[in-house]
Amino acid sequence: MPQDLMTAPTLVVGAAVLLGLIIGSFLNVVIYRLPLVLERDWKQQSRDFLGMEPEPDNHKIGLAFPASHCPSCGVAIKPWHNIPVLSYLLLRGRCGSCSTKISIQYPLIELICGLITGVVVFHFGFTEKALFVALFSWALICLTGIDFGHKLLPDNITLPLLWLGLLINLDGTFVPLSEAVIGAAAGYLSLWSVYWVFKWITGKEGMGHGDFKLLAALGAWMGWQFLPMIILLASVVGAVVGITLIATMGRDRQIPIAFGPYLAAAGWIALLWGQDIMNWYLP
Repeated sequence: MPQDLMTAPTLVVGAAVLLGLIIGSFLNVVIYRLPLVLERDWKQQSRDFLGMEPEPDNHKIGLAFPASHCPSCGVAIKPWHNIPVLSYLLLRGRCGSCSTKISIQYPLIELICGLITGVVVFHFGFTEKALFVALFSWALICLTGIDFGHKLLPDNITLPLLWLGLLINLDGTFVPLSEAVIGAAAGYLSLWSVYWVFKWITGKEGMGHGDFKLLAALGAWMGWQFLPMIILLASVVGAVVGITLIATMGRDRQIPIAFGPYLAAAGWIALLWGQDIMNWYLP
């Protein structure tokens, strides 16, 4: 156990879990609204490029505005109806105003974020490194939620995550800077090469460009040595999930499966326990 937690592990980790629950509530907003904001901006940029008049924006939406409200009835959510996880349970998964069913995604993201934040603080202690890994984890949760719903890994998250990894490793926080730079380049180029080889052979696109950038970001945080482990873990889990969906739910094999969530999960595991896994596998 990290030395910083020897005095009051329950108090420190418990506070981290509570913080994670609160952050998870905000991440739900980002997961829901960021794709809408990007879609609006892309449409506007397309109209500008084609010389068309801008569309009137009567329902402006951003990450910070308008206030949280029910998408069905439009009533603003009361503060006591917005308590992470607890409000969902007390309201029995329904809107307090119109009784419309609330997606299970909201408490699930909050709970996952809380648990992951607690694990990070338990693993690294109450340290600066724990703060960095918490930011890393929250970004991956956002990317996972968006990619599951929209098959999209926004540059607004992947690129800052990449640059943050390089900046943090200026003093070798996780790996030497040289390994971080090589990791970023190798992460991007490896999937970029697979993409073009697959497209050349089949004429189809096997993955999105966001996957290249996400793996580049993971390489920037952990260095090039962990990239094979991340790709292997992500591929195995993705294959198992895909085969399971086809076998149990009759999912069409032609329907693409988002690869970003598996990269994110594999990257998070590698950052926390990658060295232990490598020591076990390659003693």
